Amino acid sequence: MRPLCERVTARQAHHRTAAAGGAVLLDVREEPEWRAGHAPGAVHAPLSALRAGAPVPAAALDRPLVVICRSGQRSQHAAALLTRRGRRAVDVEGGMHAWAGAGLPVVDAGGNRGSIA
Repeated sequence: MRPLCERVTARQAHHRTAAAGGAVLLDVREEPEWRAGHAPGAVHAPLSALRAGAPVPAAALDRPLVVICRSGQRSQHAAALLTRRGRRAVDVEGGMHAWAGAGLPVVDAGGNRGSIA
């Protein structure tokens, strides 16, 4: 099956969202998943809200988007949706599972070491 949008690896996503990369990591998982563990500095915008027409959070305006979910399914749909809305968006292949598997940091809502729900 052909991807719905451009895909990047977790390491590429980390590089693109580093300070010099300029992109925003947009986490489209639901609230309980987000609270359990997310990438530091990520911006939360659940796919359900985006599908309902919610705008991208202010922290992600006017910047390229690197979209992530748990496994890469929802983020593909979110990145395609955002691209149709005129945004520059790519998807993280393998999602937060790939992010954590690459040894990249995951924090919970309190800033402590998080887990992938």
